[in-house]
Amino acid sequence: MKKLFIAAVALFVTVFTARADEGMWLLPFVKDLNIKDMQKKGFKLSAEQIYSLNQNALKDAIVIFGGGCTGEIISPEGLVLTNHHCGYGTIQSHSTVEHDYLKNGFWAKTKEQEIPSPGLGVIFVRKIEDVTTRVLEGVTDKMTEQERAAKIRENSLQIVTKNTNKEENLTANVSSMFGGNQYLMFINERFGDVRFVGAPPSSIGKFGGETDNWMWPRHTGDFSLFRVYANGENKSTDNYEKTNKPYQPKEHLKVSLKGYKEGDYAMIMGFPGRTNRYMTTWEIDQTLEQDNPIRIYVRGERQKLMWEDMIASDEVRIKYANKYAGSSNYWKNSIGMSRGLKKLDVRSKKQAEQDVFVAWVNADPSRKAKYGDALVLIEEAVKGRRPAARELQYISEALMNVESFQLASRANAILNQKMAPEKQKEELLKAGEAFFKNYNQSTDRKITPKLLEIFVADSKSPLINQMQGLNATQLTKEIFDNSVFVDQDKYNAWVATLSNIDSDPAIMAVRAIMARGGELSQGQATYNQKFAEGHRKYLAGLLEMNKGKKSMYPDANFTMRMTYGQVLPYWAADAVFYNYYTTLGGVVAKRNNDDPEFVVPDKLVELWKSKDFGQYAVNGDVPVALLSNNDITGGNSGSPVMNGKGELIGLAFDGNWEAMSGDIAFEPELQRTISVDIRYVLFIIDKFAGANNLIQEMTIVK
Repeated sequence: MKKLFIAAVALFVTVFTARADEGMWLLPFVKDLNIKDMQKKGFKLSAEQIYSLNQNALKDAIVIFGGGCTGEIISPEGLVLTNHHCGYGTIQSHSTVEHDYLKNGFWAKTKEQEIPSPGLGVIFVRKIEDVTTRVLEGVTDKMTEQERAAKIRENSLQIVTKNTNKEENLTANVSSMFGGNQYLMFINERFGDVRFVGAPPSSIGKFGGETDNWMWPRHTGDFSLFRVYANGENKSTDNYEKTNKPYQPKEHLKVSLKGYKEGDYAMIMGFPGRTNRYMTTWEIDQTLEQDNPIRIYVRGERQKLMWEDMIASDEVRIKYANKYAGSSNYWKNSIGMSRGLKKLDVRSKKQAEQDVFVAWVNADPSRKAKYGDALVLIEEAVKGRRPAARELQYISEALMNVESFQLASRANAILNQKMAPEKQKEELLKAGEAFFKNYNQSTDRKITPKLLEIFVADSKSPLINQMQGLNATQLTKEIFDNSVFVDQDKYNAWVATLSNIDSDPAIMAVRAIMARGGELSQGQATYNQKFAEGHRKYLAGLLEMNKGKKSMYPDANFTMRMTYGQVLPYWAADAVFYNYYTTLGGVVAKRNNDDPEFVVPDKLVELWKSKDFGQYAVNGDVPVALLSNNDITGGNSGSPVMNGKGELIGLAFDGNWEAMSGDIAFEPELQRTISVDIRYVLFIIDKFAGANNLIQEMTIVK
């Protein structure tokens, strides 16, 4: 292991000179790349206390939560802390009009009250290993991209098979870094019995709603609590069992009440989802001219109609809460990203980087032979596949958000699987039950024609003619008059007989969509291969060009990373200065009970007025949120913010509006991570909810 790590570091980086605030660093390389700089800035631990194969380390307390967030273990009994918006889907799934946990919150005062959440799991990373040599064994420059990809898949599968241990519930996967110039293996352990423990009401957990989303100052108590359960031998299990016990983790984070001040060390560990820091100018053009505008428009129209019904009915609000939140978060992100790319002139910066690269390549014949066509390939690929990408995006954003099409698509997939009829019926009934639980026909009836109209008017696709040749109004009528996928009784009756479904309008539409999607994807294949080759060569060239000058980190790809920096304020614009923390007084000042985004519970106001803050007060108020210049992105939601001793001081949940282009270009003067202060989390649990049982099991340091 040690030899492999040293070889990888020597290959990609020799001298560390990058700014401490930028970078999503891979844990096994922290000792060689980062630790000295980290310690200069206030880190008190060793690299082995972050990641180690031989002893427990901080990484053993960090988990993938659900499908796309981060969480951390904060007690010896498997208590997991993550964001409210990360737990939102689970909270919504347990909510009813009678037990509205979204509106009123939920707190388990005993372990017996904790709610099993089927399908929810957490994943621990047990080992990370550089496997570049093994993955690229037999790969040559003479291979086509298809041949290269096939050989890499073959080698990766062998590595995964060899390192997967089903008896121990360990699964291996191989992840590509630097555009296929480096490969790491991650061995993971999944726990499938995770129970809902507590969450504040949405008036705290989502305070500020979409108005404040991605904004600072922020006053959102964005947290929720769950617990990991294991079997009697403290080993992972796939499912809920009544006899399972709270998991005793290898490591849990200590919770700090010591706070922080401006300039203090701040470190975040988690699973950033996707960045494109090596994006080229042609990709930026597509993002600004095509991808973001389509997403912003289509989602905006859908969300308006959804919101109308949500505010008119508690039942619809609960059913559509998670759909709305999932759509609107990326919608506003796209608005902010486009704004940032333009305002900060990111394209010009990328052009300058490309010009430097081209000059470096052209200065040496051997470099020109290796990397001379890298940017040419990227340009040809991006421009060539752009028309198909446009139509595919309209299919994704408009057509596949028609709810009847979603269930029809799932049913069609089940019908195409080879299984016994009774098993098929079982799977179809499960799919229907999950779908109709969060479905309102009248809402769907409003949204469907709008999405179809957008597709017909804007997509320039022949697909609508393949869906029975009907216009949006006619197709909508056909669906709601004749499809089984908009009515649970009709759907269940169909499943009972499994009669021929070929003439169902939703099934016919879905099959036409799939056929067209296949055509478009096939047409993109050659361009995708060009892009893969160009991107790999471009990254390889950048690595060589920067060797000995500055370190480079691979783009985020939902693998475990570490970022470090400081607690810092920032200047948002001329004469606009933002401090690095907010307080409960700011929550009360924003209170507007006529606006659903800014409702503040009466009890929280009374606690503030009476100054009943317990041990969580600082200068006569409770700190709510903080800023740091850590480098994060989506997937880091729920990640722990730690001080120099590795103690928990906050919970990351957002970026700031002024630097929304940060996934493409990090802006050191502007980019900030917004986190909820751990003292506000504890204050809400203790003083607001009275769930002192949870406080008691944490390891709190003062």
